[in-house]
Amino acid sequence: MSEANAFLPLFPLGTVLFPGGLLPLRVFELRYLQMIGDCHKAGTPFGVVGLMRGAEVRAAGAAPEVFADMGTLATIRQLESPQSGLLVIECLGTERFRVLERRQQPNGLWTARTEVLPPEARVPVPEDLRSVADALRQFADTLRQRGGPLPMAEPPDYDDCAWVANRWCELLPLPSDMRQRMLALDSPLVRLELVGDLLAQTRISGQR
Repeated sequence: MSEANAFLPLFPLGTVLFPGGLLPLRVFELRYLQMIGDCHKAGTPFGVVGLMRGAEVRAAGAAPEVFADMGTLATIRQLESPQSGLLVIECLGTERFRVLERRQQPNGLWTARTEVLPPEARVPVPEDLRSVADALRQFADTLRQRGGPLPMAEPPDYDDCAWVANRWCELLPLPSDMRQRMLALDSPLVRLELVGDLLAQTRISGQR
């Protein structure tokens, strides 16, 4: 069942965070420095929501940001402060949530009363979409061989529709509005099928 939460601090971004996804951030705005510090100290998440209008960095006199009604909870896994007024953090996406009511504080920080959605059911990758999972595995293996950073959390789950689809949604150069629609889908299998269609168009997965 879903759960209605007290007001959650929000971080509107020009990207979409998916459950199980990694999100590195460099935080320097005062409103977010305080928010991240409070969340890290309390061990509580904040909400990442996709920007629909406005900029990530607040400008004087700018209109309020407009952001999506669905986002993903982010938990802070690593936090460093290399200099005063700067936090470098890595977050992990957990559950999706819906925004039920939003408020903006005097310092510009958005908060929202939210409904946290249940974790997506684990759906095995069907045989006809196995090439989509295999292509993701090959991509990860190639990055490891080259010694590059892996843009996904460990351990991987190449047999789960949601995990595979979510990772491709993060990796593919999709418009933000398409990523948002993918996030809003309630069926991991449908999300993976759509990803398979996109990969087939680019022939990344070897599908025809």
